Amino acid sequence: QVQLVESGGRLVQAGDSLRLTCAASGRSISTYAVSWFRQAPGKEREFVAGINYIASRMVYADSVKGRFTVSRDNAINTVYLHMNSLKPEDTAVYYCAGSLRAEASFDRPAYPYWGQGTQVTVSS
Repeated sequence: QVQLVESGGRLVQAGDSLRLTCAASGRSISTYAVSWFRQAPGKEREFVAGINYIASRMVYADSVKGRFTVSRDNAINTVYLHMNSLKPEDTAVYYCAGSLRAEASFDRPAYPYWGQGTQVTVSS
């Protein structure tokens, strides 16, 4: 089993930057892809960014491409989401999701492990 804990979410202003952290425990995630999803009030949970097991391939939703960067440090079992130029529409609960596959997928069913989420609020 893998436990995932997100942190770093808070209230920021439009244009600010923020870094979210996903800390994994229970087993190593070094051979698995990890992705970030988000869910805004009244909306479906959506894919944001994903990184493969060796950080050689990252994929992003069109809405965050060029502003967000996903990275990982397998030595400490941690994945990050660096968010720049934040917009009010980025306001959501952000979830870290662990896959059993080496490559990231856009599909939620590919991720059996989920954290509890961290709230990001961007004010205009």
